[in-house]
Amino acid sequence: MRIFSGTYVAAVCLLLASALFGSAVAAGDETLRPFTAKDVFELQHASDPQISPDGARVVYERAVNDIMTDRTRRNLWIVDADGANHRPLYSGPDDYTSPRWSHDGDRLAYIADVEDRPQLLVRWMDSGDTAVVSNLTHTPSSLAWSPDGEWLAFTMHVPADEPSLASPPKRPEGADWAEPVTVIDSVVYRWDGRGYLEPGYTHVFIVPASGGTARQLTDGDYDHAGPLAWTPDSERILFTSSRNDDWEYVHRTETDIFSVDIGSGEINQLTDLPGVARAPAVSPDGGRVAFQRGDHQGTQYWLTDVAVMNADGSGVEILTADLDRRASEPTWGADSRGVYYTYDDRGERKVGYSRLDGRQRVAAEGLGGEATGRPYVSGGFSVARDGTLAYTAGTAQRPADVHLRRPSGRTTRLTALNEALLAHRDLGEVHEITYESSVDGAEIHGWYVTPPGFDPSKRYPLILEIHGGPHLAYGPHFAAEVHRYAAEGYVVFYNNYRGSSSYGRDFGMLLEYKYSSRDDFGDHMSGIDAMIDLGFVDPDRLFITGGSAGGIATAYAIGLTDRFTAAAAVNPVINWVSKVLTGDTYTQQIAHQFPGMPWEAHEHYWERSPLSLVGNVNTPTLLITGENDFRTPISETEQYYQALKLRRVDTAMVRMPGTSHNISGRPSRLIAKTDNALAWFKRYDTRGEGRE
Repeated sequence: MRIFSGTYVAAVCLLLASALFGSAVAAGDETLRPFTAKDVFELQHASDPQISPDGARVVYERAVNDIMTDRTRRNLWIVDADGANHRPLYSGPDDYTSPRWSHDGDRLAYIADVEDRPQLLVRWMDSGDTAVVSNLTHTPSSLAWSPDGEWLAFTMHVPADEPSLASPPKRPEGADWAEPVTVIDSVVYRWDGRGYLEPGYTHVFIVPASGGTARQLTDGDYDHAGPLAWTPDSERILFTSSRNDDWEYVHRTETDIFSVDIGSGEINQLTDLPGVARAPAVSPDGGRVAFQRGDHQGTQYWLTDVAVMNADGSGVEILTADLDRRASEPTWGADSRGVYYTYDDRGERKVGYSRLDGRQRVAAEGLGGEATGRPYVSGGFSVARDGTLAYTAGTAQRPADVHLRRPSGRTTRLTALNEALLAHRDLGEVHEITYESSVDGAEIHGWYVTPPGFDPSKRYPLILEIHGGPHLAYGPHFAAEVHRYAAEGYVVFYNNYRGSSSYGRDFGMLLEYKYSSRDDFGDHMSGIDAMIDLGFVDPDRLFITGGSAGGIATAYAIGLTDRFTAAAAVNPVINWVSKVLTGDTYTQQIAHQFPGMPWEAHEHYWERSPLSLVGNVNTPTLLITGENDFRTPISETEQYYQALKLRRVDTAMVRMPGTSHNISGRPSRLIAKTDNALAWFKRYDTRGEGRE
């Protein structure tokens, strides 16, 4: 583990930025510059804000894009509740993550690499002394302090024996044989971003907070997941699992809450409910347990509620039954009278608070800014004993900073991580729009970004950018890709089409068994018509792009219309039959997105597949996918590429080596994705007079 002071790192970063890009603003010259591809390397954002129990300080993860390693490194910084003393705790080329205060606030636990192995570390806040308290062989997660401060609980993968069938003959000494075969017999054997999975199971552990040997508490051939919650007597830990014979098929959609005694190892099941019960949180008085509850009933879209039950699992009540939004991350207030949680509403994240007596209120709003590539809803929070909230929030022109909200309602922004860069960039302006879908009159909510120097008397080319999921949501949040498009003179339009989260169950269910279809296509095209009606969009210069589910919608749309000048489909699904039989989420996706197995409902799968419409496509189409994508495998892209070539349609394929479904996971990949799409659009945009 290498620990660098914040002064050292800041100086190095400034020197590198000056040498490579020049200073942001020349002395005495306040002319704003456009947002460029290289600026991506200078973006930063805050995440995982952890307020101290007394509400005096906040520790958070500061994500910094490192141009020399092309990676986003995460360091730990601390700031006082009034914004003073903003300084690094651990800053340097390594990652320092998952800060967690002890219940007394005298120590801080976190995760960092020690001699290239992730370990648990503890810092004594009065002296700054730091100790490595574990000796682990695999990465820990779901870190949680015991209330008495004696233990740290966490989850960790425990390897199992490799499956085998035949025993090979003995290799002669010195013989050069091929590598041994790999036998796979697990249901989920590879996962996007992780690759082929090492056999084994995730278990709950504890380790003395002063250092020592980690002890495994759970057993069996099951996975056990966090977040973890201790009982106030520090004797039991609550966790989530699916300890059934068919758990590998249902562990993402059928889970319950269990507890384990740290002394005896006895495991008790607290819930036995259909659907999902997860994320337990024990009330400070120990009498109640809050948790996230979702009874999907086999549907494609469902809501999650915050529920509470007695400590023994009896008396389950739903606190957010009237919310009609997905509630998650339950966190008790200090007086055990109510629960905080997050929920997304019309493209923005909020913190809600529900008392056990039924009263509810919005505790904080405006969370976001952690997903800096595209404008997805995001943001996290924590709460102090006095009800002070620390949370991450940004704007349409700034990524996430740390904010504080007092019980009085007074809100303060504690950090300004991107002012040195973005205060000197000429960014597009984000505007809200609502319109009716031509399909059925449903209200569709969206935003559009006008380019710098926008003149409403001129006509501009438009890019439709479609979000993934499909049950996710965009909002008025900072997005590097969108600002890059705007900087090149495009109006960028994005919407939350039917099925998007944050608009309630009925709106989400409008996409049941219909992705992609003429219905969501109608939502997009109605939005384009609404944009043209504003008077500044050139109807002959329309472009379309999107990633994952947005890539599917892009490929589907160009099979239904020739209105787009060019398209860029990013990690799309092209053939639903091949996708569900090669992608990593097949057990969950088939059960909750289709009316049957591919061999039972083949016509339905085919109707949803862009490949069924490829015979209609005339639009020049760029395809971009990571070669290590296991969510929407690159074989999907290859099918479409070859089909378009057979059709003599202009197409190109951009393959990103070593890249998973999170195609923008490295700064240079985000740049490559955006710049290749821009280059493709410009190739076919023969009319450039509307550009600024």
